[in-house]
Amino acid sequence: MAARIGAPSLIILIAGFFFFTPTMITAAEVAVAFDFSTFIGLAAVAAGILSVYIALMAVVSARSGLTTVMVARAVFGRVGGKWASVLLGGTQIGWYGVTVATLAGLTGRALGWETTWPIMVVGGILMAVTAYVGVRGIEAISWISVPLMAILCGWVLVLALQETDGWTGLIGLAGAGGMSAGAAVTVMVSTFISGGTQIGNWTRFARSGRTALYSTLICVIIVQFAMLFFGGVGAAAFGEGDFSELLVTLGLVGPGLLLLIANLWTTNDNTAYAYGVAGSELFNTPDKRPFVVIGTLIGIGLAVFGIDGLIIPYLSMLGVLIPPLGGAILGTFFLSWRGRNLVTPGAEPLLRAPALLAYLTGVAAAALGTAYDIGSPAVQGILVAAVVAAIAVRPDRAH
Repeated sequence: MAARIGAPSLIILIAGFFFFTPTMITAAEVAVAFDFSTFIGLAAVAAGILSVYIALMAVVSARSGLTTVMVARAVFGRVGGKWASVLLGGTQIGWYGVTVATLAGLTGRALGWETTWPIMVVGGILMAVTAYVGVRGIEAISWISVPLMAILCGWVLVLALQETDGWTGLIGLAGAGGMSAGAAVTVMVSTFISGGTQIGNWTRFARSGRTALYSTLICVIIVQFAMLFFGGVGAAAFGEGDFSELLVTLGLVGPGLLLLIANLWTTNDNTAYAYGVAGSELFNTPDKRPFVVIGTLIGIGLAVFGIDGLIIPYLSMLGVLIPPLGGAILGTFFLSWRGRNLVTPGAEPLLRAPALLAYLTGVAAAALGTAYDIGSPAVQGILVAAVVAAIAVRPDRAH
């Protein structure tokens, strides 16, 4: 309890994590497919889904004091929990690479450099430093970056309104089509479904479940919607689905570079912290730092080889595999175990098959939704996994 923090520190940690430039990039790609009023509605739905899901995940860790991967080990067992560590840690390494590549692309454009891999290497190493230090280092950077990113977002909005002659012109913009509403929501939810599932890495420091719930709920819905809105508004106004190219079009690459570096840094140090924690659970060691180093090197390698060019299919894959993991955890904790404390770390069963069945059923539901373009696969994966876990996981086997 001596390590717990108050709501202001928790909120700035979460906000720094969710001020995520690739979310804006994804929103830009989605916005050009719809009329702008429809895009706003879809963005609000996506932000609402994420905020409720992530806030509930936050409560689990705040009550138990455990990171997300340790919660997963309690729910799925010592062997089943390893999949959560591989999945969550691996996808966060992928996001680290996407963010490093985004940083290098923006910096290269601002400075007129065609060769950007050295920026990826240097930037990727520097971003991991605060994660290596720990939560206090991440919080310090967040206090700087969040106000700066808010300035950039406001800047983009003003220019977009000038281009469209005000709000009426902006709302009336038509889209080019090519994406269903369900796919759009899933893609926007998937921008932070991996990171959001791991919110417990930070909310375990909350002083109570109530603090974690309200801090996360309010912060996520505001910041996530803002990232989607501001990413989409410039794309819709200027017809440019690539956010990096949009900054070039707006003449904001140079002045916006400092703001974006601060933003990308706060997200990537949280990302590095997350895969460091996942690695420490995977290999049963209390020290996350070696895995921060290893994951950072892999992420830089992925950036150099162009992972940022695969962001939409990557998000679709995350939308199938990760939401059911959280759904199984939430169904087990809130519906089967009725919010009681989890098993003592180290006393978990080898495998909790009913919870694993719930996860796999959720994955099947999300995969079918993706294959046949039915509804929102991410939401379906969460709900199906939660319901099956509530039915299949026996309360008397939880403790």
